[in-house]
Amino acid sequence: MLATRNRSWKSVALTTAAVLAGLTAPVVTTTPAAATTTAYDTTYYKNAVGKTGTSLKSSLHTIISANVSKISYSAVWDALKVTDQDPNNSSNVILLYSGVSRSKSLNGGDTGDWNREHVWAKSHGDFGEVTGPGTDLHHLRPADVQINSIRGNLDFDNGGSAVTNGGGSTVDSDSFAPRAADRGDVARMILYMAVRYDGGDGFADLEPNEKVNNGSNPYIGKLSVLKAWNEADPPSAFEEKRNQVIYDTYQHNRNPFIDHPEWVEAIW
Repeated sequence: MLATRNRSWKSVALTTAAVLAGLTAPVVTTTPAAATTTAYDTTYYKNAVGKTGTSLKSSLHTIISANVSKISYSAVWDALKVTDQDPNNSSNVILLYSGVSRSKSLNGGDTGDWNREHVWAKSHGDFGEVTGPGTDLHHLRPADVQINSIRGNLDFDNGGSAVTNGGGSTVDSDSFAPRAADRGDVARMILYMAVRYDGGDGFADLEPNEKVNNGSNPYIGKLSVLKAWNEADPPSAFEEKRNQVIYDTYQHNRNPFIDHPEWVEAIW
């Protein structure tokens, strides 16, 4: 069952904060986590709703790390053909960054193919393609081989020159920016990874920061830009359906920032 979204989540959050500020002391300074309601708030998210800051982040980590089914890297190919299926053509997938619809059969490594893009670059924390962060569908998306190569392991930031056939994506020497329609998706995938992988499971503690050129360190920037992208590009129906398919069919966990985009501001 897809979550029911209040599309004006930011204005609702601000209104709720103003009311709380007038009724309680001390004044609330962070966005309340309950500003958006979903079908999962009384079940899946029940231990997170109403929290903010580190308490919210800790609760979400526990929730999205529990009873997760992991898949192999080879199994990701077939999973992406389902999670990213073109809603207007069941034979195709929609490619991240470019928005192109391409045949599911063109998965591979040649020009004109699509491959598996690690939105949280696998070198940032050096987790590679290992089962876990290296195969987590919440940050793996189909992307054009050449555009994927151009993005490489660059951090995310505004600016740069247009990427050829990139749908409006831009790149410079130290950062990459996806097309406007994918910026919120990217932000929510990165921040999911930061909550899901906190160093307690043998993998690196992944965190966003305010830098580019993070290299092999377990960081990706820039956080301020990712937060702005989350606000400017709210979750789409495609993104919400993708989250649901991963929850129902594959990993059985959710990206909380798709269900509650206001939780980005509540934590960071």
